[in-house]
Amino acid sequence: MCSNHTVVRCNEKDRETLLTFRQGIHDSLGRISTWSTEKDCCVWEGVRCDNITGRVTELDLKPRFEDESIRFLKGEMNLCILELEFLSYLDLSLNVFDVIIIPSIPHNITHSSKLVYLDLSLLNKFVDLEKKKTLHMDSLHWLSSLSSLKYLNLSNIDLPKETNLFQIVNSLPSLLELQLSDCKLNNFPFDEYLNLSSIVTLDLSRNNFTSHLLDGFFNLSKDLKYLDLSWNNIYGEIPSSLLNLQNLRHLDLSYNQLQGSVPEEIGQLSHIQQLDLSENQLQGSIPSTLGNLSSLNYLFIGSNNFSGEISKLTFSKLYTLGLLDMSYSNIVFQFDLDWIPPFQLFHLSLGNTNQGPNFPSWIYTQKSLQVLELSNSGISLVDRHKFSNLIERVANSLILSNNSIAEDISNLTLNCLFLWLDNNNFARGLPNLSPMAWVVDLSYNSFSGSIPHSWKNLKELSLLNLWSNRLSGEVQEHLSDWKQLRVINLGENEFSGSIPTGMSQNLQLIILRANQFEGTIPQQLFNLSYLIYLDLAHNKLSGSIPDCVYNLTEMVTFSEGVLPADITIELFTKGQDYIYQIRGDTRTIDLSANHLTGEVPLELFRLVQVQTLNLSHNSFIGTIQKTIGGMINMESLDLSNNKFYGEIPRSMSVLTFLGYLNLSYNSFEGKIPTGTQLQSFNASSYIGNPKLCGAPLNNCTMKEENPKTAMPSTDNEDDDSLRESLYLGMRVGFAAGFWGICGSLFLIRKWRHAYFRFVYRVGDKIYVTLIVKLNMFKRN
Repeated sequence: MCSNHTVVRCNEKDRETLLTFRQGIHDSLGRISTWSTEKDCCVWEGVRCDNITGRVTELDLKPRFEDESIRFLKGEMNLCILELEFLSYLDLSLNVFDVIIIPSIPHNITHSSKLVYLDLSLLNKFVDLEKKKTLHMDSLHWLSSLSSLKYLNLSNIDLPKETNLFQIVNSLPSLLELQLSDCKLNNFPFDEYLNLSSIVTLDLSRNNFTSHLLDGFFNLSKDLKYLDLSWNNIYGEIPSSLLNLQNLRHLDLSYNQLQGSVPEEIGQLSHIQQLDLSENQLQGSIPSTLGNLSSLNYLFIGSNNFSGEISKLTFSKLYTLGLLDMSYSNIVFQFDLDWIPPFQLFHLSLGNTNQGPNFPSWIYTQKSLQVLELSNSGISLVDRHKFSNLIERVANSLILSNNSIAEDISNLTLNCLFLWLDNNNFARGLPNLSPMAWVVDLSYNSFSGSIPHSWKNLKELSLLNLWSNRLSGEVQEHLSDWKQLRVINLGENEFSGSIPTGMSQNLQLIILRANQFEGTIPQQLFNLSYLIYLDLAHNKLSGSIPDCVYNLTEMVTFSEGVLPADITIELFTKGQDYIYQIRGDTRTIDLSANHLTGEVPLELFRLVQVQTLNLSHNSFIGTIQKTIGGMINMESLDLSNNKFYGEIPRSMSVLTFLGYLNLSYNSFEGKIPTGTQLQSFNASSYIGNPKLCGAPLNNCTMKEENPKTAMPSTDNEDDDSLRESLYLGMRVGFAAGFWGICGSLFLIRKWRHAYFRFVYRVGDKIYVTLIVKLNMFKRN
């Protein structure tokens, strides 16, 4: 802010320009409420003026973090702001603007040559999920007048496909940093000469380039320190001209289609600190010259086709290495049992590599690990004492899924936030957990006993998966305390007692299947508006289904749910055994194999987004409501082994996605409605209903009613039924919700390591950006 604004007020022309910019902004949280005509613009939020002249020199409107929320600006990004004659710093980044306005007479921007820093990068594609709107900038002519520009960031803005962007960039002689990530550039002139001799930082990631990396490209600038070409379709070999970039600190070529071997000469890039070659098709052995990169902090080389052996020689001089990712590799690791690395890692990912059967002894020496990922690595034997000390030290993420570790960890306290120990042979009691634990997956083990009393303190717990263990006892007090819980899976255990009534209002997925729960279904379960998956099957529940079913909002109107992690379970559904992965777009209700009675509430057949409904093996009575035809997304329907009666509604014939149907062993009667859908199932879907007839069963032999008297009422009823069903189907709406960027964890287990890599990259980038901006403010 201007420290002397009581003496020198801001320039009137500048104030009018700022007010013009302000007119198009939607600021529901009042971030720029100080921008009013009654006050000096030098004291407006985000505005900085010169102490002497009162002219606006800086405008910083990036989001603020307040009260655990982020205050974004929306509306119009009006580039009239560039008309501020003495503006040297403009940061509108990380907002979610709806449209970009370029002044109709661009030549009015005649005083922008003083602009040094320009950041217009957006977060629309990551935050504005409801619209998922992509912003276009159709004209870039205004850039050519910014001759003093040193920093330019237009990331996440779609730039014109046919553009003179790079000719304009060539005309900016002072440009040091250029960031054009996720701009849909498609075709980058890798094969053309670009006069970017001043460039120090170049980020062209996520642009879907399809091209070779030709030798000439790495002649861009010998001063280049940061180069990011990740998440494109770049193919071919890594050119030897890469060695021209002797000042390179950061090189990211990940998520491309690069082939061939890694040049041995890569060891000559003596200043490099972060190297990412992961997720390509690189072959051959990993060059031992990597061991010469003594400044290396981050090394990602996993998910390639490397072969051969790797030994301690490769790491002999990597004194500063902090992050190592070699996951999804066929490399043979040849380390001596007594090898002590020269580094201390904070992140190690060796998932899907052949490490076992013994736990790698050198990992025990790592005292600062925050992330340890060793899933699917063939490990079965550990040094009990060293292993216990190690996993208790891991502070962020511990991922040991899909091994064969058989240890008793009941006396340990695991302090990580994300814990995946699923698909092992851990036995006896559950471990104690950090009060900050967020995601806990201990499924497919042999844990026994009850949930520890200390787990009541898990106030941040978002996902708990204990599927398929030998756990027992009641869970009433625990579930009532976990107010942030979104996913609870206690299936395939021996839990008992009643289902808790005070569960988290944030729950999206509840699986209590195959336990010993008894009593009635709490009405509170059907007041959970975010619930998309409810499985209470194979318990001892009794009573009827509560009438308030329609409060399951997410089963009426669809939004793409974001689960905090993936859930994979074994189910018997659609008449078959399935390895079933639950996604955010799944909508399921399974109450089968209980002792439930009474009529099914009408509201249940109005949940038009449900895809799987299983009420089988209970004692339900009554008829199928004709409104079932509105459940147009239904894929699997099982009402078998109940006491339903009456006719099958004709409206069911419009359920075109129905792939599995079982109405057997009830008391249905009359003729199965004709239509391609219901006749596509075989007789086993209808057997056990003695008074039911019609294809695919035997033809009806009962006397037909007089068509002159019976038909009109039947047609009217069927028409009403179909009409109501169609109306119900048309009620589908779309809604969306944002659940914390860090909460959007990946849904496919194979890519989990990529998530952590993304988090670290983004964190580093934001940190560096903030530090740079802070230093600029201090200098000014």
